[in-house]
Amino acid sequence: MTVTIADVKNSVRNIPDFPKEGIQFKDVSTAFKEKKIFKFIVSEIKSHYEDLGITKVVGIESRGFILGSTLAGELHAGFVPVRKPGKLPAETFAQSYDLEYGSDSLEIHTDSLDKEDVVLIHDDLLATGGTINAAVNLVRKFGVTKIYVNFFVELDFLKGRERIDKNVPVWSLIHY
Repeated sequence: MTVTIADVKNSVRNIPDFPKEGIQFKDVSTAFKEKKIFKFIVSEIKSHYEDLGITKVVGIESRGFILGSTLAGELHAGFVPVRKPGKLPAETFAQSYDLEYGSDSLEIHTDSLDKEDVVLIHDDLLATGGTINAAVNLVRKFGVTKIYVNFFVELDFLKGRERIDKNVPVWSLIHY
């Protein structure tokens, strides 16, 4: 079986009214459980970034850890987790942000990156852009100047891409 982008899109399950009424949740776990689809996803994203000298992949909790850590291995880069407050044991930088259904905060260890790193920030899904903006702001606290942003899924109708700094290249594998 040859996998296509259409196969990948069809493998993502839609859950209405989760986590609250009116939200159409895109469940990517159904794509990840299919080995041929998972391999295709990783291969497609890797091919987009393999010649950019990525030294660290920053994965956003929690679903961004799945592809983020896999991509780090494929790109021969280190992996850095960005987590919810209180989950990292050493000194952290923190950044608050607004979600489409509330607010939250992210943290990163203060010794995770240095200004020479070329960073790919990965998350599973781009909705309104609040989470990714917080992650970009965290990475910038290290003086990093080469930052790329990647998503497995982008919800185009929410226009989250418009909220991301225009100097940060953004690429998503599939769009709804």
